[in-house]
Amino acid sequence: TDKPRCGVYINYCRSSYNHNNHGIEREMMKTFIGLSLFLLAHGDIFMTNPRGSNNRLNEKSNNRANANRLFDSQNNNKGGYNVGDRFAEEAGNDPAKQYQIQYYESGPQLEESSKLIIEWANQHGCGSKNRKSKCNIVIQYMCMNNGTDANYPKTQSGTVEEQKKRTDYMRDGVSTNKQDYSRPLQRLKKETEALYKERMTENRNKHVRFDYGLHESLIWYDMCRYREANPRLFRADQQLNIENVGYVPSHKTRQNANGNRRGFECPEERDYYPYWQPTLQGNYDKDSQRTAWLDAAYLGLGCNGILKNSFNTKDKYRCVLNKYRDYGRSITKDACELEGGNWVKFTSYLEVLDDITNKDDCEAKNKATPRNTIIWAPLRSDSTDSKCIVKAPRAACGTIPFTRVNHLGNSFLHANNASRFEWDIPHFPSGSAKRCVVRVRYNITTMDYDPSQTSSDQNGDNSPVTNNPTIDVFENGNGLALAINTAQFGRTFQDRSHIFQILPRLKSMSGKKIHNLNVRGQRGNLAQNFPS
Repeated sequence: TDKPRCGVYINYCRSSYNHNNHGIEREMMKTFIGLSLFLLAHGDIFMTNPRGSNNRLNEKSNNRANANRLFDSQNNNKGGYNVGDRFAEEAGNDPAKQYQIQYYESGPQLEESSKLIIEWANQHGCGSKNRKSKCNIVIQYMCMNNGTDANYPKTQSGTVEEQKKRTDYMRDGVSTNKQDYSRPLQRLKKETEALYKERMTENRNKHVRFDYGLHESLIWYDMCRYREANPRLFRADQQLNIENVGYVPSHKTRQNANGNRRGFECPEERDYYPYWQPTLQGNYDKDSQRTAWLDAAYLGLGCNGILKNSFNTKDKYRCVLNKYRDYGRSITKDACELEGGNWVKFTSYLEVLDDITNKDDCEAKNKATPRNTIIWAPLRSDSTDSKCIVKAPRAACGTIPFTRVNHLGNSFLHANNASRFEWDIPHFPSGSAKRCVVRVRYNITTMDYDPSQTSSDQNGDNSPVTNNPTIDVFENGNGLALAINTAQFGRTFQDRSHIFQILPRLKSMSGKKIHNLNVRGQRGNLAQNFPS
């Protein structure tokens, strides 16, 4: 059965599931490539509000200590802001002494919005007037119940409760070390139930530490290591080698051919948007209410068509195995059935109102909350257990701010301000406080060749670009080698916030619009303006 096929453009891949042929129908699915030589140096995006971490934590140096701590930014080591200290003294090894920025949610009524300006600077320019680059900006967020200090993992205890906290609870951590991970050592069919359980117990008890930061979950990354890489993506001449499991998994991409790990981020999901599988971080848990990566905005061409495939509003499928490990290799229905699994549809959610236990009350809640869409339905197609699901708001479309190349300053779209997007913070009808992280992805390419005519058919020997090609500049048989790395010939840069909290509104805020104001550090030349 055909797999999702992506051609070439600004790093997006639109796919839809065709239930008639049990495959995935091509629908103008395109991704990005074609980055000129000026991007072979450092290229960066720095989020300035909320303050972006760039993988920093609490360093006392200009350079971040660990570029692989939580995610793959591909940014300069000097970028980013430290997590805040709650008191005059340094937080040190006590996460309770770290300061997490707090914002108030929007209200249930449409006029009760809570505005947060998301602001950034992208080094290599953007916007329709920029003739040297083509780009788009994707803004996303992921949340879970904030809970109390008791929910924060504090030990390496082997109890089920502490294991759950360590592997799922989003946190900044107090160490700049990266979470460790024990990967599958056997081919897919040879990792028995005993071997799988032994490996995952080792991960939960030993490798995933309570004092290290965590955004994506352990299960999400393990799914990534099993899931087959999409072979219909443009890879240029990059060779993705077969892994221990017997095929190329989705932690290897053109930009990450060696399969390097950053936190528990899945490289294929990072590099391509919208992703064709659900980005839920594991099975639904009513206590944590952990969301998928939800879309806040897409700034770029073709937005309406792209957002039709946003997980906010479109259900996604994955292969569910009926055994000890419920995830495997397959990314199509036919392959899933051959693997012995079920092709299951998942719906995304902002949260689930578990205290509402019948359809009538759920529909009443929907009518009383105009800002939200609340439905009575199962979370997945292999379940008959309906729940009161609060859907994520539809993502916004926007114009790409025009900025100059090699300029970390203001944009031309927003006079006297850096590139920005005004986000309506969601409303959470449960009344629970949330802990969240925001990420901004900067996808950039040039028109070195026709993107509409370049696809996975041009992989390998057919690639229009190759690593370090020899060019006979003077036509005398003495070629000169160009320093080109096709893994960087079209790239995705990223920055993320530290963990922040979204609080329920106070009664005094009823009927009012909120503007969340912040203080940000200075931006500009990296060497001049750090430490921030």
